Amino acid sequence: MNLNLTLIGQTATFFIFVWFCMKFIWPLLKTAMHERQAAIAQGLASAEEADKKLAEARSGAEDELIKAKEEAAQIIEQARHRANQMVEAAKDEAREEGERLKEAAQAEIDQEVNRAKEALRAQVAALALSGAEKVLESSIDAGRHSDMLDKLAAEL
Repeated sequence: MNLNLTLIGQTATFFIFVWFCMKFIWPLLKTAMHERQAAIAQGLASAEEADKKLAEARSGAEDELIKAKEEAAQIIEQARHRANQMVEAAKDEAREEGERLKEAAQAEIDQEVNRAKEALRAQVAALALSGAEKVLESSIDAGRHSDMLDKLAAEL
């Protein structure tokens, strides 16, 4: 092998190039790689934290959903209870209204019975007067004997 000056020059140039790269370019590349590595690590840490927060949020959402279902069940139960109370109140009111109508009808019936009795008394008094008139064969003046007719009607 022949070592000539060209080979020695190329070797020297190569070593200068390597020294230059190590001195000026390699630190920049190393810094960029460390920054990139730190950014990736930070991104992974943020992703893990986001996963934890997501798990907590899901757990919280499930808890809230359970609470909401319980509240809804309570509200429904209260509504049913209130509806039953309203139905019972309506039944009671209807019973009272029925009793009141029954009492009013009974009072009206009593009035009709009293009117019928009064009408019958008047008819009986007229028949008695007519019978007495025929027996006596004389006319009795109703105006003069009204006291007698009232007594007779009261006795009947």
